[in-house]
Amino acid sequence: MPCVGRRFNRHGERLLLQTEDATVWSLPPQWTDLFSADPEVVMGKGRALMRFADLVELADLVDRLSSKSGTRPRCDL
Repeated sequence: MPCVGRRFNRHGERLLLQTEDATVWSLPPQWTDLFSADPEVVMGKGRALMRFADLVELADLVDRLSSKSGTRPRCDL
């Protein structure tokens, strides 16, 4: 997906990525390959692909998107 912009909000930097159907998604740069690896992930030596804080943020995003579509995913955290 091409990066079509970069924005900053109260949560920090966001990259705007455009899909083939022209939809633009706002994602944290650490979720993309456009960002260098986080030291926490590097120190995990391949055992941790994402930081815990990023996983929590991703779960929140999935929950918000699911509630917009009228279905709620089951999440047993």
